[in-house]
Amino acid sequence: MRRFLFSLFLLLLCSSPFALSQHEMHEGHEPKTGWVPTEILLRPLPLREGIGKLNDPVTTQSKEAQAFYNQGMAYLHSYVWIEAARSFNQALRLDPNLAMAYVGLSRAYLNLDDQSSAKSAVTHAQEKQDKASERERLRIAIMAKQLEAIDKSGHEAHSEYKDFIDHALAKFSEDAEMWLIRGNAEEGSIRGRGQRGTAASIAFYEAALNRAPGHFAAHHYLIHTYEFIGHIDQALEHGVAYADAASNVPHAQHMYGHDLRRSGRTEEAMARFRKADDLENAYYRSENIPREFDWHHAHNLNLLATAYQYQGQMKQTESILRDSISIPVIGQYQEFFHKDYPEFLLNRGRFQDALAESTKMANGKFALARTAGHALAGNALLGLERIKDAEDQLKLAEKELKDSSDARPYVDALRGEIHMQQGKKAEGAAILKDVAKRVRAIPGPDAWMQAIYRLELIARIGRDTGDWDLAEFAANQMLEHDKFYAGTQFALALVAEHKGDQSTARDCFTKAQQYWSKADPDLRELAEIKKRDVQSRAGGAN
Repeated sequence: MRRFLFSLFLLLLCSSPFALSQHEMHEGHEPKTGWVPTEILLRPLPLREGIGKLNDPVTTQSKEAQAFYNQGMAYLHSYVWIEAARSFNQALRLDPNLAMAYVGLSRAYLNLDDQSSAKSAVTHAQEKQDKASERERLRIAIMAKQLEAIDKSGHEAHSEYKDFIDHALAKFSEDAEMWLIRGNAEEGSIRGRGQRGTAASIAFYEAALNRAPGHFAAHHYLIHTYEFIGHIDQALEHGVAYADAASNVPHAQHMYGHDLRRSGRTEEAMARFRKADDLENAYYRSENIPREFDWHHAHNLNLLATAYQYQGQMKQTESILRDSISIPVIGQYQEFFHKDYPEFLLNRGRFQDALAESTKMANGKFALARTAGHALAGNALLGLERIKDAEDQLKLAEKELKDSSDARPYVDALRGEIHMQQGKKAEGAAILKDVAKRVRAIPGPDAWMQAIYRLELIARIGRDTGDWDLAEFAANQMLEHDKFYAGTQFALALVAEHKGDQSTARDCFTKAQQYWSKADPDLRELAEIKKRDVQSRAGGAN
């Protein structure tokens, strides 16, 4: 099979209008675009349903080429980079002069982290632009300007890029795609692709909806934007629209799951995450594409796992997390999110297992994951009462740490816990309280979901070190963050019990039992609650 696919790749590469120099054959090495074998991106594909409908008219005499171009744009807007590239390449086989298909390829390749291929694709588009309309030539120029701005970097380059799009919109104000691009550009990064929109992005996406009512991509980007600024009710509204419009796109189901989970509708969220997983696995089988090339797969698994964790189904949580970390790493953030497994193990008090998993991260490919790995290894070592070894891990984490690293809260949390273990409780508690506030302030639904488990760890640290003020602070932070989480009620109950407030403790323990109604029967926390019930009844009988 591998030999057949390789032969097919050679045939397609020779016939493709986009046989770029960086894809040249080298004996013993499979050529790649970004992290994906180029052979996959060149495979023919059919037209598909359920991926979101749009029509972005381009200059071509081939209706079929237009259809595949539209399909490529649909996949592009849902971050399905592989199928977007395949669709644009298919459009080019049908019409080698379709300049806008090269622009689509450029956008797909940029998101596959292959800027060289993205630039080459734009060059091909520019070479064909004499056959394109003025509107299309402006769209080609916008893509070229974005790549130029990325090379320059900085605020001035970003502003010039946005100004360029504004001038194009002044000429073609009815072009919905330009409005979407402008909304993406409003993000903090020149590479913005709709995931980190601010309040200023909303007007651009609504303008796209005004020009193309029901445009699923505008709904998609508005979900991300409203999530990012914390307006979950609005995100849910657009989530329904996107999930319905792109029913066969895993990311569309996943996005709706984000906000169902954030709204306390955990069962519904899990159903969406499972549907996304089913769609992905069916796709890998039917297209013979290894799941490791799909950036989305591990991410969806992690959110599904933490949803099971939320319900107290720890066996299922662990099974999914182990599956997720078994997927070969394609980028630094996928490896960074391997942290979910050792964090889970820390939360369960399985310090030796947590040390083993975090040590794997500490020896990973990317500094971001190595930093978090060292920090989590330090937490595990503290649980094993190996303070000196934990201090060594802190030094290693600090050595790897970058100024703007997403791993910084993990490093600071370890530093705080070390202080607590050394008896410097005031200093350690101050650090941990600051970490708690910071993790709660991180925007976006993924961070929101993960924050509750970080807060839970801080509450445990407070209890284990006898700092009940810290334990109470963390429990109250959990209450503000998510009052429907059973672990929140459990943490509050333990604090109330310590203070001698048995009435509040019983009430919170009862709520925790209710919220853990679907938990594993042998869940440790439930056993502790039942033990207290037995003791309470025995005391009453006496």
